[in-house]
Amino acid sequence: MNNAIGGVELSSMARGFDVTDTMLKTAPVKLLLARTVCPGKYIVLVAGEVADVQASVDAGGNRAGVSCVDRFVIPNVHPEVMPAISGTAVVDKLEALGVVEAFSVSAMIEGADAAVKAASVRLIELRLAMAMGGKAFVTMTGSVAAVDTAVAAAAAAVGKRGLLVEKVVIPQPRPELLTELL
Repeated sequence: MNNAIGGVELSSMARGFDVTDTMLKTAPVKLLLARTVCPGKYIVLVAGEVADVQASVDAGGNRAGVSCVDRFVIPNVHPEVMPAISGTAVVDKLEALGVVEAFSVSAMIEGADAAVKAASVRLIELRLAMAMGGKAFVTMTGSVAAVDTAVAAAAAAVGKRGLLVEKVVIPQPRPELLTELL
């Protein structure tokens, strides 16, 4: 069972390939994502059992050395996080809309997990650093109260690391926004 997710964010693309290999050789984890992201960074995401993900991320972070921008492990990751990362989340109705933006991919993934665990919201998308100057953001929908709570939780998780860019809650978004989000 893949109940944990973890990742290493690097400032070097070349070192990113090396770190990916190290992480996969360290423990029996599933590679979710290994790719370049803007601006010239590399992100590696893995899933698996908590101890395996922790060992993999620790080995990757150590191998990254000074190229390590950020790293994280989320035990018991909420099931809505992976579809939001992969762009396969299904949302057919937009209620209140919440958006949280971060300077770090790693911090935003942690923030998204905190959001969906804090309130009854549906994650729409977790966009990771592509064509955004290395930033990331999460979008979510639900009742106004739930979105307020979830956005506050995500912002607190990201803000604790000093990486919060902005957060917004739109109580009655126009339906056209859903088309733009998907």
